[in-house]
Amino acid sequence: RYCYERNLAVNPQGGNTGLVGGSVPVFDEIILSTVLMNQIISFDKVSGILVCQAGCVLEKLNKYLEQQGFIMPLDLGAKGSCHIGGNVATNAGGLRLLRYGSLRGTVLGLEVVLADGSALDCLASLRKDNTGYDLKQLFIGSEGTLGVITAVSILCPQKPKAVNLAFLGCQSFAKVLETFTTCRAMLGEILSAYEFMDDKCMELVEKHLKLSSPVTGSPFYVLIETSGSNSTHDEEKLNSFLEQAMTSGLVTDGTVATDDKKIKATRFIWISLIPQMLWSLRERITEALTHDGYVYKYDISLPVGKLYDLVTDTRARLGRSAKNVVGYGHLGDGNLHLNITAESYSHSLLEAIEPFVYEWTARYSGSISAEHGLGFKKKQFIQYSKPPEAVFLMQRFKAMLDPKGILNPYKMLPSSS
Repeated sequence: RYCYERNLAVNPQGGNTGLVGGSVPVFDEIILSTVLMNQIISFDKVSGILVCQAGCVLEKLNKYLEQQGFIMPLDLGAKGSCHIGGNVATNAGGLRLLRYGSLRGTVLGLEVVLADGSALDCLASLRKDNTGYDLKQLFIGSEGTLGVITAVSILCPQKPKAVNLAFLGCQSFAKVLETFTTCRAMLGEILSAYEFMDDKCMELVEKHLKLSSPVTGSPFYVLIETSGSNSTHDEEKLNSFLEQAMTSGLVTDGTVATDDKKIKATRFIWISLIPQMLWSLRERITEALTHDGYVYKYDISLPVGKLYDLVTDTRARLGRSAKNVVGYGHLGDGNLHLNITAESYSHSLLEAIEPFVYEWTARYSGSISAEHGLGFKKKQFIQYSKPPEAVFLMQRFKAMLDPKGILNPYKMLPSSS
């Protein structure tokens, strides 16, 4: 309210883990931090509904819920720092989206402070509510441009009793896709994650972080997680899938991590360890890339059949002007993380990458931002994923809810003329 009355721009900021400059001030905005808004308001063990303030750190929420026999419906590499309010404001995706869906489905209600300082209390704890427009959806993914999220009501799934992780090697991306089809058909309801990475990712993880992969010598690697309530049932299904994948030539090598020492398989090495040890090979790719030089990062959503073609075409286009071009991501929901490294920032290299990557993505009806938002860095490219009519309507919403334009200015939307 103070800033609204004085025409002062406000930059909402949570854990500041975003990758597109959405939580970073551009000029002289006042930073409004939610770090002290870190209280859990309530948790209902019957419904699994958690109500908490926006500044709660994701990992801390998950630890709290695990003590109650539940988990958060989202998980991502920045979980130790990111805030749930920022997760909702950017509609963060992450590693569990394949199983539990996006925040647009699991968030039940929000408390939001509008540009003029008035509070909008839509903090419902109901799974069904068809009274009028679903206003919370306006603020999920709005990147702090329409209001500041101060509290969240979110539906949390029960903690799975049995978790297994398979790390597999495939000889081509076509095999990765075929493995996914077989995996989804044979594992069904217990499939909770399907991640892929190319051999360049593994090289960087091993080189810069000194992590050793239990599976080597493949052009592509797949990480599959199952989670369910019956370990015997899950192990039988996973065993059947692995035998099928190996026998049919989809997979050439593999390792399985489990908490249960009783598991046996004829063609795979089963290791009794915490599955998170294998997860680190996937989750720490971003960290490894930062050690490789300056990183150009792209978060793309594409039809799964075309997912890796963008990496191949980008690699061919850039040639030796780039140090490394790697691809990895959430294949289960068509989300590619394309990363290009160079010794240092180069404007000529950036011009070779952009808008090529966005034009390529638009050609195949993809999204230039699958889960990281547009922020400051990508707002001028929104037209590659949204038609002018949609952008105009977004600008009208912005003008209505924030007539003075004080909320996170210069972010997400191109300037309206």
